[in-house]
Amino acid sequence: MQQNIYLLGAPGAGKGTQAQLLSEKLGIPQLSTGEMLRSARLEGSELGSRVAAIMDAGKLVSDGIVIELVEHRLARADHQDGVILDGFPRTIPQAEALDALFARTGRSALKVIAVDVPADEIRRRLQGRRWCTRCKKTYHITDNPPPPGQSCEGGGTCLLELRSDDKPEAVEKRLQTYADQTAPLLAHYRAKGTFFSVNGMGKIGDIFSAVMACILA
Repeated sequence: MQQNIYLLGAPGAGKGTQAQLLSEKLGIPQLSTGEMLRSARLEGSELGSRVAAIMDAGKLVSDGIVIELVEHRLARADHQDGVILDGFPRTIPQAEALDALFARTGRSALKVIAVDVPADEIRRRLQGRRWCTRCKKTYHITDNPPPPGQSCEGGGTCLLELRSDDKPEAVEKRLQTYADQTAPLLAHYRAKGTFFSVNGMGKIGDIFSAVMACILA
């Protein structure tokens, strides 16, 4: 049975982690907008060339092209048993276009699972993240600090920095964008009757168990 799953939630809710765990558990691919865009650039196809030109010009890739990328990816043999969507769709128009694509290609309807995390916890998670500019590993100042004296894969000790999009003003902008553009998808999918919500607080394994319970329901 084909399983198409969409993990919905605010930035920092842990969607990517859960999507990766689901992919490993179910044996179906995880599909994110960023990965699709990077892959398209490397393919050298006509669509990939268009994507590269837009990104190189510093412009945003349109919804139409992203839907093309999704359609191109879903046609692949390794995506016929299902797919896990992470970070797309982000707006009502994108969701409507994706609904139409699924109907047109005969795919099973999306099972949408919202990962619910309070805004204050999102702020704590994002603003506490640090990454090493040399080995590129990501840490958290309280949840996952680097072990004392740990050597960096890039040599010496890790040089930890706060990413620009994790700074307080950037986090507030990301949360507002989510509230304005993506949160309305909760009602959109709830009305379709294939909507579930899980508590995104707690241990990763416990959250994953809750996500799996939704899939098996």
